[in-house]
Amino acid sequence: MSNKEKIIFSYIALESQPETIILPESIRSFAGNLSQCRIWMFIPYSKDKLEKDIIEKLSSLDVEIISYTIDIDKSKFSFIDTVSAAAEAEKLAVGKTEFLVWLGTNGIIINEPNQFLLDTNKILGYRPVHHTLIGSIFDEPIDEFWKIVFQKTNIEEDKIFPMQTHVDGKILRPYFNSGFLIVRPERGLLQEWWNKYKVLYKDSDFKKFYEKDKLYVTFVHQAILSGVILSTLENHEMQELPFEYNYPLNLYLETSKEYLPKSINDLVTARYYLSKLTEGYEFEKIPFEDPLKSWLEERILNLRKLKED
Repeated sequence: MSNKEKIIFSYIALESQPETIILPESIRSFAGNLSQCRIWMFIPYSKDKLEKDIIEKLSSLDVEIISYTIDIDKSKFSFIDTVSAAAEAEKLAVGKTEFLVWLGTNGIIINEPNQFLLDTNKILGYRPVHHTLIGSIFDEPIDEFWKIVFQKTNIEEDKIFPMQTHVDGKILRPYFNSGFLIVRPERGLLQEWWNKYKVLYKDSDFKKFYEKDKLYVTFVHQAILSGVILSTLENHEMQELPFEYNYPLNLYLETSKEYLPKSINDLVTARYYLSKLTEGYEFEKIPFEDPLKSWLEERILNLRKLKED
């Protein structure tokens, strides 16, 4: 009989991120039968840089803090830490868990995420990106940026399939959300992402896009992830999780009625993007019900106070 755990939750915490505590708190509070699963928090710096009260709180939540180093130039490319930490998490998870759940630091669990336990023979659980931005519309000719992405990651045309964005409802060529990935770690998908990213993010063919629009600088990691997924896995090995997973609360007011969740409390997991919920008091405009409303409101207000101090 296997000694593997069913799930390990993992995420990265950058320095001075006040959101660090909310994700593990939500797992312990709302994840139901998965609420006691192991949680790993990765930091690309020394543990000494964490405040004592943060360490104590994480310890009370039984969160394992894992420090690692990264030795490449991180200027401009803010998600290098995310890609490297995901690879570290996957490498550490091999042999320990059936599924590694990689979440954005700004994620929260609202109800038991039982679909993190993927179907038999599925290697990846995913959600599409929230909205189009640099994505490639499926029914339009492929643009030069995505041609390069697919060429650099050796994607054959028959691997490309349509997926619908979370908020604006556009049908894109595959464009996966990098802050929401459930993997079987033995397949090495996240490590392959890091290996390809280290080479491709500074490829000269991308330079003109970086100069044209900073969105390409911000999201090249996600484009490369999409190429790596398509080149590493067969389409039948991927499982798209339902709409109720990874919904962006900060985009609630921008979402057309046909794509609005029926109830925030019925969502399974969400993202909350602190800066957008605290500036202009957007949080108060989103319909929640207790107990989630009181629980999250208290934490958002506390984080708002931290920002203001």
